[in-house]
Amino acid sequence: MGFYLNSVFPFAGYQEMESDVYFVDKSLLVCELVPALGKRNRYFCITRPRRFGKSVMANMVGAFFEKDVDGRSLFADLAIAKEDIYEKHLNKHNVIYIDFSKIPEKLDDYQSYIDRISDGIKQDFLQTYPELKFDKDMAVWDILFYVFQKTNDKFIFVMDEWDAVFQLPFVTEDNKKEYLLFLKTLLKDQVYVELAYMTGVLPIAKYSDGSELNMFVEYSMATRAKFSEYFGFLDSEVDKLYETYLSVEQKPKITREDLRIWYDGYFTKSGNRIYNPRSVVCALTDNELANYWTSSGTYDSVFTYIKNNVAEVREDLPLLFAGETVRSDIQEYAATAMQLNTKDEIYSAMVVYGLLTYENGCVSIPNKELKDSFANTMKKEKSLGYIYNLARESIKMVNATLAGDIKTMAEILKFAHDTESPIFSYNSEIELSTVVNLVYLAARNEYRVEREDKAGEGYVDFIFYPECKSADAFILELKIDSTPEEAIQQIRDKNYVLRFKGKLGEKPKYTGKVLAVGISYDKKTKVHS
Repeated sequence: MGFYLNSVFPFAGYQEMESDVYFVDKSLLVCELVPALGKRNRYFCITRPRRFGKSVMANMVGAFFEKDVDGRSLFADLAIAKEDIYEKHLNKHNVIYIDFSKIPEKLDDYQSYIDRISDGIKQDFLQTYPELKFDKDMAVWDILFYVFQKTNDKFIFVMDEWDAVFQLPFVTEDNKKEYLLFLKTLLKDQVYVELAYMTGVLPIAKYSDGSELNMFVEYSMATRAKFSEYFGFLDSEVDKLYETYLSVEQKPKITREDLRIWYDGYFTKSGNRIYNPRSVVCALTDNELANYWTSSGTYDSVFTYIKNNVAEVREDLPLLFAGETVRSDIQEYAATAMQLNTKDEIYSAMVVYGLLTYENGCVSIPNKELKDSFANTMKKEKSLGYIYNLARESIKMVNATLAGDIKTMAEILKFAHDTESPIFSYNSEIELSTVVNLVYLAARNEYRVEREDKAGEGYVDFIFYPECKSADAFILELKIDSTPEEAIQQIRDKNYVLRFKGKLGEKPKYTGKVLAVGISYDKKTKVHS
């Protein structure tokens, strides 16, 4: 057992995850890999946003295949144990496991970084095959080939966070090319490679016309259906986790619907909607809804991606925040570029990093967790112009609504309309609802805002559910070329207030007043009421 060769690390990592009360069994991924062992198409690169279970699955793959550990304690009760391949392949293979994100203390140059990995693999082989007496100054790939020649042993390579090197501050553009060449020489067309399984956030960066790593087939969430069910949580899996939560939590504070609103909404090429797994597990463990995923990491700031093209992207932000989709030509490799100059490049990067989701040629914000990040951006970034100004006005709009101050409400809506943005043309209620999202942006600090929610006998435009259950709630209906009185009458006639009453026999969850708010816009007079 070595540091890289048949290492204890993947086994220990997966054992830790499997012992968690909110564990999800995705061991059938192994069934997708076994048919490729020793075949021509044996190179897999799985790319997903961070916190979508890539490392968990890399650990699982390593723990299942590698020799020198007894995986029965991990896998006997999992789905893979019922498959024909289980006995034949469990802990029957040599595995070289490399986590490229692991770096020693005080490392500050690329050569030391890559030498540590190369020398570590050599040392493992010197200890594992002492009888072969090869020269330790040989290149690592020459040693691997020499071992194969003498023993016929092949090796499964499991490489987690292959793209971590691109984020290291001391790595230059030339270093990146050297790194790709290192991977190519180590893996491409090498007879000792039985399987190569690689994960990361970034799609494979193609820095040269030679396409060093073109032997890999890349599987991203947005563009490839294969492997979709193994990364992120499906609805059925969250259902089971929620049942566990109710059984172990003495005072559960989270509803099943809460989990959907906060953490669902990512689309895969296969058509599945998936949840951010880390956020779901953290919320259930803490018994609290919060912004877990976007609270850490390099790519938290939405503005990081839009600052290079504020003018174009600015027009889309209110639409995205309002829940609309925006057409975009996703180009995955744009995410590796140093400069993101076009709107499509920016959205491509945001999809790769999980800040947007992609379906049917359109991007959108997947859930409340990400909407909160967008909201913070719109309230802080002055370069967003009218969006920033409206976001600042939204505090006044919320206070005016709760006070019934319709004069101030109308003034703020007029201020919004007098901007130069094309979204304020009000050709339909979509544009009006987009403006409402902006002028009520501050409400999201104290309210859960639902749009087109089923309520009573129809669908209401907006419902504002207060986080403090004793605070006043409000229902908002929009009308073009009509009157606010007609909007309010619709709220009454269709009994939208039932949304706050709870089920028959239950105590009402919300105990404050419920305000009916009608907003209308007259196209001829250009007046809000």
